[in-house]
Amino acid sequence: MSTVYTIGEALIDFIPDTRGIELKNVVGFRKEAGGAPANVACAVAKLGGSSAFIGKLGNDAFGDFLVETMGAAGVDTRLVLRTNEANTALAFVSLKADGDRDFSFYRNPSADMLLSEDEISGDWFAKGDILHYCSVDLVEAPVKYAHSKAIAAMKAAGGIISFDPNVRLPLWADHEQCRQTILQFIPLSHLVKISSDELAFITGIENEEEAISSLFAGEVQAVIYTRGSEGAVWYTRDYQAAVPGQKVAVVDTTGAGDAFIGALLYQLQLNEGAVSGIDAEKAQRMVAFANAAAALTTTRAGAISSLPVLRELPPL
Repeated sequence: MSTVYTIGEALIDFIPDTRGIELKNVVGFRKEAGGAPANVACAVAKLGGSSAFIGKLGNDAFGDFLVETMGAAGVDTRLVLRTNEANTALAFVSLKADGDRDFSFYRNPSADMLLSEDEISGDWFAKGDILHYCSVDLVEAPVKYAHSKAIAAMKAAGGIISFDPNVRLPLWADHEQCRQTILQFIPLSHLVKISSDELAFITGIENEEEAISSLFAGEVQAVIYTRGSEGAVWYTRDYQAAVPGQKVAVVDTTGAGDAFIGALLYQLQLNEGAVSGIDAEKAQRMVAFANAAAALTTTRAGAISSLPVLRELPPL
């Protein structure tokens, strides 16, 4: 089996013990392992896939907790570096009444931002492997250039690149810089996952179909458009495969998008790490499986702790 490598941030989410109130009024929080790339690596591993996380954490108790949590989920953590130069990132989350979230981040800088390009080795990757990343660590910091080197190295090895922008505007002083950076990296990717609340911001296009079409730039082979409770669509230049949403009692949406893309990348592993050659029927099955994983995740609290195992999902 190929390996799904994720690169970027692993952090601590502090989740409130009460929903429906503003962050400033929250009294108690519980600690959860988080960070989208870390979540995706765990999602793949918990389904039985092979995954590894590339990143940097502080030499602190939170860093220890993250390494132990990812390892317990089955993620290869040998490529996690530690530093005394900055602390592990923290995110305080407030849950709205509908289970959606607001964030307040503490990372100025945090350890993940200090991962440098000279700490990335092309020897890690092989043909059929997958590299997945998000936009949080594409801010102007050493880690942005570590991403660029990892992307180039994975392509040179014959692997594929997966990008979920996962926009977090509070982390960007300049929102237009965020948008332009995402647009710079999209053409470098073979698979792009984008949500309905990100599409217009990233593309600058209000018409949904036109906006999705504009994402087929550079090396993009497939765009996965997620619409929350309304389901998701797999787009290629030749076809689209849509899957309706699932009706569930939402507790917490934290990690749902990561469960979705993790389940999708797990299936790509089973397809020998190739996006090309997937027809509309297979794409629909893959999206349905990923959608089921995301829906189940929203019925439980937390991120990594809420990710499903294979036996909880419908057969592939």
